[in-house]
Amino acid sequence: MKQIDVCFTPDLLHLHTFENTIVVVADVFRATSCMVTAFAYGVNSITPVATIEECQQLQERGYLAAAERNARKVDGFELDNSPFTYMDERIRGANVAMTTTNGTLAITKSRSAVKVLVGAFLNLDAIVRFLKTERYDVMVLCAGWKGRVNLEDTLFAGALVDRLKDSYAMAEDSAIMAWRLYAQGKDNLIGYMSNASHIRRLQRLGIQKDIAYCLQHDLYDVIPVLRGSSLVSMEVK
Repeated sequence: MKQIDVCFTPDLLHLHTFENTIVVVADVFRATSCMVTAFAYGVNSITPVATIEECQQLQERGYLAAAERNARKVDGFELDNSPFTYMDERIRGANVAMTTTNGTLAITKSRSAVKVLVGAFLNLDAIVRFLKTERYDVMVLCAGWKGRVNLEDTLFAGALVDRLKDSYAMAEDSAIMAWRLYAQGKDNLIGYMSNASHIRRLQRLGIQKDIAYCLQHDLYDVIPVLRGSSLVSMEVK
């Protein structure tokens, strides 16, 4: 039987293998939610990079550039890390360069996998439908926060495990832990996460609407997939 595993933070990736594995990267607040929204609103591609310098270089080549550090937009870039920014006509057909504190780093570290998909609650059902048709194992890579575990990405991993548990065996305790956390909180995720560190961080910035938006399930039928160095939208059947 195919297996599903969860890596709680990129700092633990050295304990996992990418062999015969599809990686689903989740940075719910807010990078992967932004990416899913951007493709739903017609962006052509997103190139995730680890550093601000790489993002600047692509900006100089004509890319729309998004840079975030510590949940704030970096000066000198056009786009920030709020999904509402990507509901703008100017992103339709655009090529975007993006660097964030956690999410883009997690994607760049996953490139040796069979496939790298971008996951969020917003496209959870699309991810589930696609993975059920695949023959590979799955690892959910939680972007976390600066190497630490965070609750929102772990809950996304648990939601994915929950929907795939009849098709995939839980490989390790991390998958069981994520699944059980999601089972506890799924009926009221905002309330369940009320004391989570990143919730408090975003609330201090006055962007509660981003929190509520990013926790919505199954809004979009798009799956960003890494092709070469860029994310593009994959058709979902």
